[in-house]
Order: sequence, then structure tokens, then C-alpha cells
Amino acid sequence: MGDKNKTNIPRNSTMSLGDHLEELRIRLILALVGLVAGTVICLFLGSKIIAFIEIPYINTMGQGARLQTLAPADGFVSYIKISLIAGLILSSPWVFYQIWMFVSAGLYPQEKRYVRMAIPFSAVLFIAGALFFIFLVAPITLGFLVKFNKNVLGVSSNFTFQNYLSFVSSLMLVFGVAFQTPIAIFFLNKASLVSLSTLKNSRKYVLLSIFIIAAMVTPPDVISQVTLAIPLYLLFELGILICKLSNTKKEQR
Repeated sequence: MGDKNKTNIPRNSTMSLGDHLEELRIRLILALVGLVAGTVICLFLGSKIIAFIEIPYINTMGQGARLQTLAPADGFVSYIKISLIAGLILSSPWVFYQIWMFVSAGLYPQEKRYVRMAIPFSAVLFIAGALFFIFLVAPITLGFLVKFNKNVLGVSSNFTFQNYLSFVSSLMLVFGVAFQTPIAIFFLNKASLVSLSTLKNSRKYVLLSIFIIAAMVTPPDVISQVTLAIPLYLLFELGILICKLSNTKKEQR
């Protein structure tokens, strides 16, 4: 069954399990095609992408600082990895479009319009989260870790190329995904899965959960955890505000 038939499903009909699996297969293939295309482009721009990612390191360590490789293949493996992640960020509008189209396939027509609204914001928030880490969080975290190593442990910080890129790229993805919070809250509310009053009453539990999640997905330092937890909670509040404004506008009609 093609995309055209799927998007014209009557309001009172339901998709079978086979239809859902076929829809998932198609969307995964299309998302992977976009990811591969983005990765190929980034492979040609890899040196410039790595230079951009190294900015927090150079600003922290000084202009003469250089990352090191300890094994012959470290540089090549890291180059491929960062190209793949940069390709995901580059192709994120297309990837998120496929994800949300899969979600919308099982929704009623009035719910699908909220999905169409969510698609561009998802991509923007994902890219914003990754850039937020590079420009704000990474310099603060690196500065803290370098000073801790020097002043508390009495050791010098000589990061390897592979470890640094792994550290930066993984947290870019974490922050990109974390910045999806307002979209997720808005969608859950509009799908009548979570009420606005429930969201408001769960603030203290959400705050606790956010700090637990931040501690699990970030390196074991307080700075990284706090710099993820605070934006996450602010994004949660932003999601509540968006739901409130949307509900108020709906009541005024």
C-alpha cells in the first residue's frame, strides 16, 4: 500500500498490524536514504566539521593545543563516526519528517495537522540542542574538567582525538533529542494522552526525573548534568506554555 492510500484513511477506520509494519518499513528506508545522503556530504566536509567541533577544545586548552591519536586507525574511525553524526544532524529535517509521518499514519485527521506542525519544529529544536551543547555547554564542561584535573588531581589534560570526538558527538545527540521535549508534551496533550492539569501537577516529579536522566546520559560531572537538566526543565515548562496558549486559542473560537 502506497503513501497516498495511507494518508487518506477514513476517520472511522483503523490500520492493521501489517499496514503499520509496512508503513514503518517504508519510513525507515526513506529515513536511511536521507541519512546516507547527509553522511556522504559530510564525508567530503569532514575536516571542516572536525575543526568546528574542536573550537571548544582549542578555546579551553589554548591556540597551540592539538588532539592526539594513540592507535593507527583512531583518526579514520573518528572521522567516519563524526561524519555519520553530522550527517544525521544535516538530514534531521528529512528524518524527523519520516518519523512524524509514521506516527500520523495511525491518527485521526484532526490530529494529523498537529503532526504537520511538529515536523519543522522538531528539526529546528534538534539542531538547536546540538549547537547549544557546542557553543555553551562544551566550553563550560571542558573548562571544569581541565581545572579539576589540574587543581584537584594534579594531572595534565591530554585528550585523545577519538575520546574527545566521542564525548562531543554523543552529547550533541543527547542535547538534540532532549530539546524535543516541548514537541513531545504538545503532541501528548493534543492527542488527549496527558491533560494540562496533569502536566502542571507533575512538576516536582518531572524535575526529579530530569536530574536522574541527566545524571544517566551525561559524563559523571556535575556541570554536564546541571547544564542538561536546567534546559530540559525549561523546555518542559515551554511545552506546558505552548499547550496552554493552544487551548486558550481553541476555547476562543
